[in-house]
Amino acid sequence: MTEAFESIKQGLVEAIEYSEGKKEGAIAHEFSEIDVKAIRKRLGMTQNRFAATFGISLGTLRHWERGDRTPRGPARVLLQVVSEEPEAVLRALEKAKAAAKS
Repeated sequence: MTEAFESIKQGLVEAIEYSEGKKEGAIAHEFSEIDVKAIRKRLGMTQNRFAATFGISLGTLRHWERGDRTPRGPARVLLQVVSEEPEAVLRALEKAKAAAKS
């Protein structure tokens, strides 16, 4: 078998063991809940403005705020940074916008 196959197989074996309660040696990343609506309100933005500013579809934002869906991956990271350092994110976005215009 290929090295890639063996790596995938090992990962699957570890995932099955973890789900069966064998957690020694496993690394599980758990994230705290993220309140998207609270972040948006703290920034004083409407849903339309928040979605447009951070490149999120309005429908997705509404699902997050209702709790139908949960942000994952890069969106979750972005929202965490926006929650902690909104000014830094807004500055970076403004610089990117200005650079794209020139």
